[in-house]
Amino acid sequence: MDTTKVALLTVLILINIAFVLGWVWSARRYRLQGRPTPADVAIGFATDFLDTLGIGSFAPTTALFKFRGAPADELIPGTLNVGHNAAAFMETLLFVTAVMVEPTLLACMIGSATLGAWLGAGVVSRLPRRTIQLFMGIALLLAAAFFVMRNLDVFPPGGTAYALSGWRFGVAVAVNFVLGALMCIGIGNYAPSMIVLALLGMHPLAAFPIMMGSDGLVQPVASLGFFRSGRFSHGTSLGLVMGGVVGVLVAFYIVKQLPLTAMRWLIIVVVTYAAISMLRSAYAPRRSVPAVQ
Repeated sequence: MDTTKVALLTVLILINIAFVLGWVWSARRYRLQGRPTPADVAIGFATDFLDTLGIGSFAPTTALFKFRGAPADELIPGTLNVGHNAAAFMETLLFVTAVMVEPTLLACMIGSATLGAWLGAGVVSRLPRRTIQLFMGIALLLAAAFFVMRNLDVFPPGGTAYALSGWRFGVAVAVNFVLGALMCIGIGNYAPSMIVLALLGMHPLAAFPIMMGSDGLVQPVASLGFFRSGRFSHGTSLGLVMGGVVGVLVAFYIVKQLPLTAMRWLIIVVVTYAAISMLRSAYAPRRSVPAVQ
C-alpha cells in the first residue's frame, strides 16, 4: 500500500477515535437518553447495505425517518452523520484499499470535502427547524432526480482515467469541498461525485474510493459539530451504527450485486413523497420542539 493511503487510513482512525470521544462527551454534557429500537437497527442495515452497493444511504434514511415521524426534523442531519459514520468508516477501509486512484487526487479531494464538512456542520447545527426542513426537502428532491437520471442511463458515460491534472484537478477538489459542506444537511455525495468525475473523464470506479474516503472523514468531522450542539438523536444513531455495520459486511462480502434499477424506482417514489412531506412541514404552523433528543 502506498504512503498516501497509509497516511489517509491513519488520519481516518485518529479522527474516528475523536468521534467516539466526542460522542461520549456529548452524551454526558447533554444527558442524552434513548435506546435503539429494532426499527432503528433495521433502517441502518437496509440503508447502509444499499449504500455499499452504490445507491446511497442519506436519502433513504431521511425518507424512512419522515415516514415514521421520528426523530424530529431538526435532528435528522446530525443523526445521519453520526449514525452512518461507522458504516462509512468500514466502506472507506474496503474501497480505498481495493480500487486504485492517483494518491494526490484522492488525498486532496478527501481533504477538501473534510474542510467543507467542518465549516458546514457549524452552520447547520445553528439553523432553525424550518430552514433545515426546507434544505432537506430540496435535498430529497435532488436525490430523487439523481436516481431517475441513473435509471434512465443519462449519467455521463465517463472515461478511463484514474487521475486528473491541471484545471480538471482544481475543479474536482473545489466541487468536493462543496459536496462535503452539503452532506451536513443530508445531501449524499455519491451521485454528484459520479457525474462530476465522469464529466472530467474519470473511470466510474474511481468515484468509489473518492466517495467512500470522503464519507469516512466528512461524517466524523461533521459529527464533531453536531456533538457540540447536541442536535442529533442518540438512540436512533446507535441503532443505525448497529445495523449499518452488518449491512456493509453483508453487501460487500456476500450479496455484491442486486437488481438495483428496480430498487431505485421504489426509492424514487418513497423519497419524493418524503420530500413533499418535509416541505409541507416547513410551511406548517410553527411549534416549539426541543433541540436535543
